[in-house]
Amino acid sequence: MTLFHLFLVAVIQGITEFLPISSSGHLILLPQLTGMSDQGQVIDVAVHVGTLGAVVLYFWRDVALAVAGIPKLLRWQLDDKGAWLALLLAVATVPAIVFGLALKLTGIDDMMRSVAVIGWTMLIFGVVLYWADQKSPVTRRAEEWSLKHAIIMGLWQAVALIPGTSRSGITITGARFLGYGREDAARVSMLMSIPVIIASAAVLGVEVIAEADVAAARDGAIAAMFAFISALLALVIMMRLLRSVSFTPYVIYRIVFGLILLGIAYT
Repeated sequence: MTLFHLFLVAVIQGITEFLPISSSGHLILLPQLTGMSDQGQVIDVAVHVGTLGAVVLYFWRDVALAVAGIPKLLRWQLDDKGAWLALLLAVATVPAIVFGLALKLTGIDDMMRSVAVIGWTMLIFGVVLYWADQKSPVTRRAEEWSLKHAIIMGLWQAVALIPGTSRSGITITGARFLGYGREDAARVSMLMSIPVIIASAAVLGVEVIAEADVAAARDGAIAAMFAFISALLALVIMMRLLRSVSFTPYVIYRIVFGLILLGIAYT
């Protein structure tokens, strides 16, 4: 792959992974709309690792708390904050793993990788995000995240396996419906992304280990670096903007982009 192609794929993944505008939708569309070759699974793994590094670095205190709580969770000592957070993250991840395996085993995941599907999900879930953000009162903080809410948000997260939905967008939507403020909704959503990204990278990684070579490893390292930098910048900017700006700009982008894609799909 050329350096420009690596840069383009990594930056798209890095920026869109955490903004509520769908990373998978943009990456699926890239070869379809530009004529570029598919980046392949080695690069997919690399950019996932890059975005994982960015979210872990940005939320390192929460991540450290959850990791430190894993031993106590294994002993079922749930009076510890870290153990409780680790449990909630694990519970919230299960629906996405189960739904993802079902889609992959049935082949439905490949059937949904179309411009029309992405156009409709961009449009529909953009409107749903706007409704949740504008109509839901703020009654909870991230520290009040409960087991019930982890299950509910986990089910929302599973819906994100439909291309164009946006994992961050749909979980933020779910959190806003539950009464979490914008920053707290984004914080919980980003923390939920960590085990999902790890699981996704692990599944892809198993498939590419045997095929990887020196050139692929080099390209992967470059892509991971670009994805890390762009994802970290996107996170910093979004979290700061949420103190004074709603999710409406992202909704407008989704609606406009969705309408364009539907125009392409049906003409």
